[in-house]
Amino acid sequence: MEIPVGERFARAVAAKDTQTLLGLLDPQIDFRAMTPGRFWEESSASAVVNDVIFGHWFEPTDQIEAIEGIEHGMVVDRHRVGYRFRVTNDDGTYTVEQQAYIGVQDDCISWLRIMCSGYRPVEQPTA
Repeated sequence: MEIPVGERFARAVAAKDTQTLLGLLDPQIDFRAMTPGRFWEESSASAVVNDVIFGHWFEPTDQIEAIEGIEHGMVVDRHRVGYRFRVTNDDGTYTVEQQAYIGVQDDCISWLRIMCSGYRPVEQPTA
């Protein structure tokens, strides 16, 4: 059974797998996203992957330690995926959740909208 495109996208982000993401995205993608502090818009797969996802959202010092959940489905002709990561960096441990809506054309993600929760601090147990 084939893994849904949204889940493949989420797993590639979690693995910081640039090549898989570039293979999933149409080179001339229609991309928009909203994070707590900014709206994002790009029209090339390279810019989405290198400048946005791994250039700002998940930087080299951010370790995506776990996928805490992935949910996927369809909204008529759009794929929908929600995913939650546990991320650790020099500032602490965080939960990051994103919801994405995906349009597919010619086996590539050609249209992508993402809404992000931002980095939400995870309380550490006290001794």
